[in-house]
Amino acid sequence: MEKTYKNCQSCGMPIKKDPSGGGTNKDGSQNSMYCSYCFVEGEFTSPEIDTAEKMQVFCKVKLKEMGFPGFIAGFFTKGIPKLERWKLK
Repeated sequence: MEKTYKNCQSCGMPIKKDPSGGGTNKDGSQNSMYCSYCFVEGEFTSPEIDTAEKMQVFCKVKLKEMGFPGFIAGFFTKGIPKLERWKLK
């Protein structure tokens, strides 16, 4: 049985906040490891984001655009390097 995660293992977003309920595998089935913003049809949506540091910068910008203060954006993104996708690198 596949492990289920509460947060996307690429960006850290809570899966329950994902309007699609998670990403999708090549066969169209639900992927329980990544959100739909990061992973669609078995591939990462932004292959140029290939390090935890690049993902942290990307997520901080997005959170600030959504109205979060900088220190909150920093707090939410500090755990990104510990996520499964980045542990493999």
